[in-house]
Amino acid sequence: MTAATFAAGANISIGKARTAALFQKPTRAFEEIIGKGRTAMVALNDFTPLQGGVPITVDGQIVGAVGVSGAASAQQDEELAMTAAAAVSQGPAPVTYFGDAQVRAAFDKGSVLFNQGRSYMVHASRRERPGMAEIHTKDADIIYVLDGTATLVTGGTAVDAKTIEPDELRGSAISGGEPRELKKGDVMIVPAGVPHWFKEVSNPFLYYVVKAR
Repeated sequence: MTAATFAAGANISIGKARTAALFQKPTRAFEEIIGKGRTAMVALNDFTPLQGGVPITVDGQIVGAVGVSGAASAQQDEELAMTAAAAVSQGPAPVTYFGDAQVRAAFDKGSVLFNQGRSYMVHASRRERPGMAEIHTKDADIIYVLDGTATLVTGGTAVDAKTIEPDELRGSAISGGEPRELKKGDVMIVPAGVPHWFKEVSNPFLYYVVKAR
């Protein structure tokens, strides 16, 4: 918890740390899962699915966690927690493995497959219809098409762009820009700050996205 903030922040930060330690992953992952509709998770006991909880790893084993609440934003909560966890963690990060069934289940609904704090994330992404124009001001998107086809427009100007959370903007479409046809096996890298828009997609369109900061 940070100084000069709301009193409940102390209990919230403890809840974030407890959740990150018990489930052995950053609490940001759970906030995103619930945001995608899996609201039943909020009924779990001693569960605080709010960004700002990060596990502490020592010799490849999770031995605890750091929780932060009350910073200027949820993103700052997480960044502070990551810094604190890194300061006391030792040794290399553990190898992470996802079996075929787990990967297929992730693509069935479209979800975050792996979340390494704000350093990088891996999405098992699924689209069944066109999306909104997106701008990630700090994250680059590395896209690998697994199946289906899409028209991705990059560059130009996002129409009616609005900030939906720190460093993330959404718009209704893109004015101008360069369209490209994507198909299975294609790779595209969209640098941070570049507007991009899936104007047309097949149903389904499956692709990995690695978000690198």
